[in-house]
Amino acid sequence: MATLDQSPLPYATWQASARAHFNKAQQWTMPYRSRRAAGKMHPCHDFVFIYFRFAPALLEGWHPGLGVAFEAAEDNPGYNEKHYSRKGQTLYLDPSKIDVKARKRLQYSLDLCRSVQNKPAQFSCFGMHEWAMVYQGGPEGRARHEGKLPMRLSQAEIDAVVEARPTCCSHFDAFRFFTDSAKPFNKLDPTQDARMTNEQPGCLHTNMDLYKWAAKAMPWVGSELVWDTFEYAIRCREIDMRASPYDCSSLGLEPIRIETEAGRAAYEQEQRALTEAGKPLRARLITALQDLLEAASSITTDAVPIH
Repeated sequence: MATLDQSPLPYATWQASARAHFNKAQQWTMPYRSRRAAGKMHPCHDFVFIYFRFAPALLEGWHPGLGVAFEAAEDNPGYNEKHYSRKGQTLYLDPSKIDVKARKRLQYSLDLCRSVQNKPAQFSCFGMHEWAMVYQGGPEGRARHEGKLPMRLSQAEIDAVVEARPTCCSHFDAFRFFTDSAKPFNKLDPTQDARMTNEQPGCLHTNMDLYKWAAKAMPWVGSELVWDTFEYAIRCREIDMRASPYDCSSLGLEPIRIETEAGRAAYEQEQRALTEAGKPLRARLITALQDLLEAASSITTDAVPIH
């Protein structure tokens, strides 16, 4: 059996925590579900749900994380034997159930987080990726948020900014959405295989990805960490859109006018603040993944399956 806290969480205690977590998460998940059903998506916040493709239920479910046992009920929906084992009346996450494929995925997440953590942050991109995605009108002459958000500059003005400013995007998942005509302006040619080399802690998209890596490691790393990285990803996304050429005033987001010197200074200040806020989250995720993979490599168990 895995090393656990000295005593399991009483049923009433963890149920209260689970309800509080569920209610907190639903403040985000329910509006998203309503907008999705109505076909009226939020151009800023819903990106975090759509781009990362995690079901809202993942954010709503409560899991204590590795090493914390809790008293079981007669039935245990959401705590199945794919991840959990039972010892007597106690449930706990059992790392011996992590298969080879999952270990490989978790190891990749850990390696990438370590790589990013050990690099110096770069603060010279000024959010130009959103501009490069709509350069010369975007794919087939259409902006990504056409019909949802207007542009705050004309197409000619947007194109002039892209052509005048050096672009240095280091994030593959951002770069791949550049228009074909904008890609040659980028100093780097980031690829999926070169993520370990290119990704760095000043990048908004790399920092937003902390939610992705934490969510992919669920339920093992626990709901608290996933929630904290989700809220952080929302913060990153808001800065992302404020610095874009879109007019986000209808969303209550004031523009960061990176086409001006003052705007670039303001963006860098926000970027540096987000980078500092991301450091403890990345450190927590690295520790959780390290502990999990070490436990998965060494664990033996005398638990019985959940019934």
